Amino acid sequence: MWTALNHGGRTVFLEEDKSWIEQIQQKLPNLEAYHVSYDTKVHQADKLMETGMKEECKVVGDPRFSKCELALKNWPSEVYDIEWDLIMVDAPTGYFDGAPGRMSAIYTAGLLGRNREEGETDVFVHDVDRNVEDKFSKAFLCEGYLREQEGRIRHFTIPSHRARLGRPFCP
Repeated sequence: MWTALNHGGRTVFLEEDKSWIEQIQQKLPNLEAYHVSYDTKVHQADKLMETGMKEECKVVGDPRFSKCELALKNWPSEVYDIEWDLIMVDAPTGYFDGAPGRMSAIYTAGLLGRNREEGETDVFVHDVDRNVEDKFSKAFLCEGYLREQEGRIRHFTIPSHRARLGRPFCP
């Protein structure tokens, strides 16, 4: 499905489940997938929301060098070096208090979109019926960038903040 939807484009999976990667790559050996780990848990969401409101989290730049605790810095370097047209946040697990939460994934997706040289990045967040996905997508992808919601998927269009300096983090 992903190959058909993104014909001729590059699709990269960042996956927390190593066995899923191994299983899917047996069927699709050309699938580009990287095993990543997430160090935040769903039960930390309130504390991380407070952290995300600090000034260092409103600075747009490469996530690897961000001073914001929410920025994910352990992904493969090629993820940070590409100006993505589309990012789908559907990981990590995020469905119980002790599970890895999507707080940092949502924040980092927004930062990648803002940090591109020019243009826009469409960011989709799945499971927005859940508290973390709802609050964090509205706060860090910004309600002003919300295009639409269909069921449990929310679509944001994040403009480059480098192309127009002085743009507020959220409109």
